[in-house]
Amino acid sequence: MKNKSKYYAYPYIVWIIMFILLPVFLVFLYSFTKKNVGGTANISFTLENYKLFLNTMYIRILLKSLLLAAVSTILCLLIGYPAAYLISKAPISRKSTMLFLCVVPMWMNMLLRTYAWMTILGNNGIINHFLINIGLPKLSLLYNDFAVVLGMVYNFLPFMILPIYTVLSKLDNSLIQAAEDLGANSRTTFKKVIFPLSMPGVITGIVMVFMPAVSTFIIPRLLGGQKDFFIGSLIENLFSVGSNWNFGSAVSIIMMIIILISMSIMNKFDVDKEGGAGLW
Repeated sequence: MKNKSKYYAYPYIVWIIMFILLPVFLVFLYSFTKKNVGGTANISFTLENYKLFLNTMYIRILLKSLLLAAVSTILCLLIGYPAAYLISKAPISRKSTMLFLCVVPMWMNMLLRTYAWMTILGNNGIINHFLINIGLPKLSLLYNDFAVVLGMVYNFLPFMILPIYTVLSKLDNSLIQAAEDLGANSRTTFKKVIFPLSMPGVITGIVMVFMPAVSTFIIPRLLGGQKDFFIGSLIENLFSVGSNWNFGSAVSIIMMIIILISMSIMNKFDVDKEGGAGLW
């Protein structure tokens, strides 16, 4: 029986090889080779793709992408934690409705959700139309960093709320009652009991928001305009427009390394190793 059961794992092994290991290997291979038209027989290895990334322009793009992703993640945490806490403490009759309102935007394609913000923030959008009607001048709300951060927070906020809510809803209330019986006020109870116990959810939320935020290209392209490149849009441009797969692969590998380092750092804060960073 034991020998037979191992055969059930073979489809998953094939799936992992075909859709995870092989694509990563190809990206890794492209990043260390020169662009050539002679097929696999003329492959030549080089580090030029990685040296090219040390150009000041690309370093600036990387730093700006990391900064905006970090700002978006922090804002998602500041907004998402109170929201998750309120949902976890809400009556059961309202809890389902609140969760539904939280996840219902995710039922729509992210591209459409981002396009919706263009109609809200545009020069002739809803906000500027309202400002004109009350006698105020138009504001430039679109094609800047503010619009990009707003789009990221809106699109990725549910990824912060849901894991924190899951942890908070499973907290042992007897621990909170014990802290109150020992004289702790609400602030101390939250600081010493609730927040430390919810750290696995916080870590998971940070991971689930930061990773897509730092690599997304749709949101910066639509809401950030064409003035600045972000790391996600740079990679997309190198593959689709520039046809420079080798340099695009090198940038992708660098991003993977940065994300792995970030996850390792976050793993240090996950004491119980239950958060998403524990996977790393």
